[in-house]
Amino acid sequence: MAALHQSQLDQLVEKLKTDYQMLLREVRTELENSGDQHRIDLLNSEPGDSGDESMANVLADFNVAILDRQVQGLRDIEAAFLRIKNEEYAVCIDCGGEIGFDRLMAYPTAKRCIVCQERREKQYAQEGHPKM
Repeated sequence: MAALHQSQLDQLVEKLKTDYQMLLREVRTELENSGDQHRIDLLNSEPGDSGDESMANVLADFNVAILDRQVQGLRDIEAAFLRIKNEEYAVCIDCGGEIGFDRLMAYPTAKRCIVCQERREKQYAQEGHPKM
């Protein structure tokens, strides 16, 4: 594991636990509110115009995207706990260098040092952007 003091690691573990609990609450709330999905379903079943159908589809997709993001956040935190257990936390997966404490406090699930992350973002900046 990178050169983190025990007090720093304790702070990061506490932050990860807090973030995990917050995400769990958000997922539960999102799933409980999925009962409101019946309004969107009603829009689709009533005779309406294509605008109503499009809006219902957008709302449904948006709700799924939010839930997907929250679940991915939970997975990222679980992966960070595994890296802590395996003493690989705060070690960049690309260069093997140290991920600084300040970066981890801002983004405790970081897998890359700031230099490697910036390089990756530049390299894959166009990924996910459709070309016409």
